[in-house]
Amino acid sequence: MSGVSHGFTEDVLGDLDATDVAALIATKQLEPAEVFAASIERSRQVAPAIHAVVDECYERVMALNYTNITAPFAGVPTFIKDLCDVEGMHTRYGSAAFANVKPAKRNDPLVNQFVDLGLVVLGKSSTPEFGFICSAEPAPEVGEPTRNPWNTGHSAGGSSSGAAALVAAGVVPIAHAADGGGSIRIPASACGLVGLKPSRGRIYPAKLFKTQLLRIASDGVVTRSVRDTALFYSEIEKLYRNTKLEPIGTDIRPLTRKLRVGVATESARGLSIDVPTQMAIDETIELLVSLGHHVETMEISDRDTIAADMTHYWKMNAFLLKKVAAKPIDPSFDPSRMTPLTDGLAAEYKQSFLRTPGVLYRLHKLHHDYAKLFSGIDVLVTPCVNSVPPEIGHLSETLDCETLFGRVRHWAAFSGYANATGGPSISLPLGHDSPTNLPIGILFNANHGCDRLLLELAYQLEEAQPRRRIQDSK
Repeated sequence: MSGVSHGFTEDVLGDLDATDVAALIATKQLEPAEVFAASIERSRQVAPAIHAVVDECYERVMALNYTNITAPFAGVPTFIKDLCDVEGMHTRYGSAAFANVKPAKRNDPLVNQFVDLGLVVLGKSSTPEFGFICSAEPAPEVGEPTRNPWNTGHSAGGSSSGAAALVAAGVVPIAHAADGGGSIRIPASACGLVGLKPSRGRIYPAKLFKTQLLRIASDGVVTRSVRDTALFYSEIEKLYRNTKLEPIGTDIRPLTRKLRVGVATESARGLSIDVPTQMAIDETIELLVSLGHHVETMEISDRDTIAADMTHYWKMNAFLLKKVAAKPIDPSFDPSRMTPLTDGLAAEYKQSFLRTPGVLYRLHKLHHDYAKLFSGIDVLVTPCVNSVPPEIGHLSETLDCETLFGRVRHWAAFSGYANATGGPSISLPLGHDSPTNLPIGILFNANHGCDRLLLELAYQLEEAQPRRRIQDSK
């Protein structure tokens, strides 16, 4: 084990979550400037170990005369994943192909929603190229690999790698994340956090996601507490309300009714999970039963077809970004500097593009078929990933496409189901592997629009089994 790296100390932030920080600022028990200063100092302290920040605006933030103390997250510092524009900062999409990009002239619409909630952006967090894989481990000319604060020899998960590492390390209590195949939930799992991918269409999308042929990807956050996640989704819903979905609403409390819970542990292609992950699943089942829920094992039908269709969809995205979409994003885009993975996926799509109509038809249909799964259960439980986070280098973007994408598909074999179906899915930090000191997240999936149910269950589980703290690690 390479060791633990975090910034928790006896400063004004302590172990406070975002809800507490905002409340203390609103009641003038904390000044925004001292909160910003503490967060920046923590960021600088852990930077040499975790490499989670790719651009920062610390001086600009410290010069702010912050007065928006009535907003729900008033004065709470955060980071935005390097897939969204922040005024005055560079957006490189985790890619050397945007090495010469100019600072953004305005905020992405998604970022404006964060600002309207009172969050204060300190910088941009790391991500792999276009968020395509589940670890930020770029080529040396792009930067250092983002490391897991619980064990810096291992991946922080991805593609919201930097966001999860910064929250887990105590730099900020909440950070922007985005999920196109598990990228809110996988890094939440790897770093011991709460990560909810909302129902499809729940949040007004970031610019990069607005033009998707199918809304596979969703924006969101990673946090250290269920209440921060619940408050974020409750409040952002007031800025944009999708009337096709049941509202999340406010005053979310721990679940009191009993649920019918299905558990599925076999992934697409019959890949097995490792021993620590199986132990975490077993312990979660015991916890659910102790709370009075009825638990039964089950299988997900058509999982191999769904996985193959999602693979094709991501190959199509790689092709479209390389050939059509990236140049309009910024004229400096240089496709010759893209990773072997993106190049390889784009090339493979050219060989199979005739499958696209059938793939899109099945994925659209799956959104409607998904509800049938919940005729006999309320919640579906699966592992988040197949194993504890891999060592740094295992998912390096310098690897050839076949090797890297094969490893990605093996590790991230469960989370893409919720992206394909459009249902809400939350990763909760219920497991832990002592030999590696690495967290293990468990996924809870629900029917379309049932995000509130997942948050109520998350509250109940958090109350029954409080979060393990990184600062208690040795």
